[in-house]
Amino acid sequence: MPQLIIEYPSTFPDAINQTSQEFEQEAKWAMAVKLFEMEKISSGMAGILLGIDRVTFLLKLADYGVPMIDLDEEELLSDLANA
Repeated sequence: MPQLIIEYPSTFPDAINQTSQEFEQEAKWAMAVKLFEMEKISSGMAGILLGIDRVTFLLKLADYGVPMIDLDEEELLSDLANA
């Protein structure tokens, strides 16, 4: 499997009171959440990236201030009409 290697100063984890492992996991989550928010990957793909199921990923989105479903008013009304 391909890998993404990101170099960072050793002081970064300490700056946010985390271990290196916690910092790297948080960075991985931030990347997955942002890619999902930008509609570049699905929730299922984000789950695969993080090694979790998609439901767990979706439920944790609120911790990052990202909505599970981001529909504008027109899309929401259309979905309701077709329900």
